[in-house]
Amino acid sequence: MVSILACRSAAFNDADRALGFVLENGFAVPRTTRMRRTQNPTPAEDPRYTAAVIPTTMLAELASYADDLGVPVAPWLAGLGLTRAAIDDGDTCVSYRQASTVIRRALKAIPRRSAGLEVGGRQSLGTFGILGLAMMTARTFGDAMAIGIEHHAVSGALMDMELEVLGPEEVALLARPRFADDPILVFLCEELFASSLVVCRSLLGPAFAPARLELTYPEPAHAADYKQLFRCDIRFGARHNRAVVERRWLDVELPTHHPVSAQQALAICREQAANLKRQSDIVAAVERVLRQRLQDHPRLVEVARSLNLSERTLRRHLATCGRIFRDIHDRIRTERALELLHAGALSVGDIGSEVGFSDAREFRRAFKRWTGSPPSAVRAGR
Repeated sequence: MVSILACRSAAFNDADRALGFVLENGFAVPRTTRMRRTQNPTPAEDPRYTAAVIPTTMLAELASYADDLGVPVAPWLAGLGLTRAAIDDGDTCVSYRQASTVIRRALKAIPRRSAGLEVGGRQSLGTFGILGLAMMTARTFGDAMAIGIEHHAVSGALMDMELEVLGPEEVALLARPRFADDPILVFLCEELFASSLVVCRSLLGPAFAPARLELTYPEPAHAADYKQLFRCDIRFGARHNRAVVERRWLDVELPTHHPVSAQQALAICREQAANLKRQSDIVAAVERVLRQRLQDHPRLVEVARSLNLSERTLRRHLATCGRIFRDIHDRIRTERALELLHAGALSVGDIGSEVGFSDAREFRRAFKRWTGSPPSAVRAGR
């Protein structure tokens, strides 16, 4: 999604700190990025995997791309509690688990190897809404990039981004996968760097090109497409996924700069980011309690008590995030039921009991309502 290839000056200094960056192991990273990073988290222990806090910007572009190719999108969404209308709704947020599942299914259905480059290349500043406006109205390219990296979460990015200072002449956007997700790594990198390039050229003009692009995966069969799009040195099998940029671009003043619009757009971006953070925290806490007590079929009041909140307060917090307790509970039960069905060790009745149902028939009805398929069909197709 929107990437950052910039900092403001020739060396990390007070101006960078004022933008919210800190130095960490030679990298200039946002304070929020440093605070939330964990050491090699696994999906089971990282709330970012299941908390529905990722806007559907990129998924909507992927679905639109499939429409143009005549590829049906509905099968990608089966069992995820998502509809096409929800994907296209700018207010919808999904979890990393949901988004990555959609992408894996899409890549199996789309017969084009360069799908990531093409999806990223379709985007524009307008794709990213208020974040795009905040970048477009910034004073310099460096300011625009600082805004983008600070608020990349509101763009729907599935990778974390950091700014690496390589020396007096170069900086780099470093893209880090949130989880070990090799089946979709190529797509994520292609989409992120291609859409970033489109944004950069929208701000600086068509002459802009990175100094080089470094990618950790082996050279793909469509490597020539990279060269044609990025017009720079492409290095596969590298140590990092990063786009390197000459620092001279950072001080270029943007012709679309507008101080009042920039201030207003940035304020909205900050509020959106704060809302996502609040939603992530409260939803993650509720999910944690539900997973621990799934067999007991906990009610809202019991979950609230576990979190030292009143039922009314927890309900209000969830409503502020646009979430409903029943929907969160059903999603957690769906995920666990699917996991156990694919494992194949337990009967359908036992799986129903594991997710809080005392009656196997009631579980079957609920599971079909959640996923559109009966448990037996899922098990047969595993």
